Amino acid sequence: MKKHTYIPMGVCSKQIDIKLTDDDRIEEIVFTGGCPGNTAGISRLTPGMRASEVIELLEGTTCGKKVTSCPDQLTMALKEILAKKISA
Repeated sequence: MKKHTYIPMGVCSKQIDIKLTDDDRIEEIVFTGGCPGNTAGISRLTPGMRASEVIELLEGTTCGKKVTSCPDQLTMALKEILAKKISA
């Protein structure tokens, strides 16, 4: 298991810390900042899910008039982590 830190852009959260298992399942997600209820909900729903499943479910989610959201930024973080793993 490895911990990854991602700095989101265009949203209220300032940091997303992600722990993935060796088979790319979510162990833990911690948002710093953002809407507490929404980010806590995401953090509680995702453990045990494959990163690819989370990407499929949340990618493209917007927040109000913003073109992105904390869930969408999470998908960007997961895609970045998976891409680095493939290229390693």
